[in-house]
Amino acid sequence: MTKKEKVNFVINTLYKLYPEIPIPLDHKDPYTLLIAVLMSAQSTDVRVNQITPLLFEQADNPYDMVKLTIDEIREIIKPVGLSPMKSKGIHGLSQILIEKYNGKVPQTYEDLEALPAVGHKTAAVVLSQAFGIPAFPVDTHIHRLMYRWNLTNGKNVVQTEKDAKRLFPEELWNDLHLQIIWYGRQYSPARGWDLEKDIITKTIGRKSVLDAYYKSKKS
Repeated sequence: MTKKEKVNFVINTLYKLYPEIPIPLDHKDPYTLLIAVLMSAQSTDVRVNQITPLLFEQADNPYDMVKLTIDEIREIIKPVGLSPMKSKGIHGLSQILIEKYNGKVPQTYEDLEALPAVGHKTAAVVLSQAFGIPAFPVDTHIHRLMYRWNLTNGKNVVQTEKDAKRLFPEELWNDLHLQIIWYGRQYSPARGWDLEKDIITKTIGRKSVLDAYYKSKKS
């Protein structure tokens, strides 16, 4: 199977499995999405979706958020982890949005990544999911699957993003990154992996990955 055939197989399989694609993080606008994505670092979407309603009940816009103290924000979001850093980021970026952008979330990588606690992946998610701008945010699921599928060398997420953008059509990026995340969670997890259910990896997977899987099953 050529690289192009592998890419087409991935696209076709994912669209059959996920013709409608749910957004993992609950939000109502670009600001609440930005805060939710920031909170999701080294946490789970399930946990974040449990906590964001408590935070957004108090403040769901930057003007109300800056009325809270950093300590008040930290107390609310403590269950998602890294609350000292995240609470400072949430308060700080809210202040900048008010002062520099009239309370609106900017729509460029440069402006988003200049905000406190906002990295490249967070910026990419916001551009993609809030504004429909083509982006390919790479999380642990996408990084793992692109390597398993032999579509990247797996050295780092920066290279994985470059490879994904090079291989997949730009008009599909926003759908595909979500479809791959859902597929990784349901069919190709890091732990408890059952290759028989993972049709994509079973069909196009990297030989070393497949060999390692079967070896682990024999031991």
